[in-house]
Amino acid sequence: MERFAAKLLFQYRVTVGGENNKRRTCEERIINVRASEPDEALIKVKDYAKSEEHKYKNNEGNRVSFEFVGILDMMHLGSEAEAEEVWYEIKEYLTPKERKGKLVPKEKDLNVFKQFNL
Repeated sequence: MERFAAKLLFQYRVTVGGENNKRRTCEERIINVRASEPDEALIKVKDYAKSEEHKYKNNEGNRVSFEFVGILDMMHLGSEAEAEEVWYEIKEYLTPKERKGKLVPKEKDLNVFKQFNL
């Protein structure tokens, strides 16, 4: 079985008075699946994404729908990817090391520290 990674887009759609909000909070999520070929991986990714959809009422009593929008990208994690890698992107930057302060956030500004209120 081969490893594949997929970047998924979900949205939170809030319905107030029968109207859907236009500006929506979205989530990009990266998942890994094992499959023998890309077509099988695609089916597994879609099944996973659809299974994550749900609805609930928010604190104001409005319906919130968590919906799968689509697959933003999918890749094969072949021999070039280490076992702990879940995603990679190859990009071209102008003098990235020299501009590290502008490109890379401070460690305390990483999402993990915001999530734990540290």
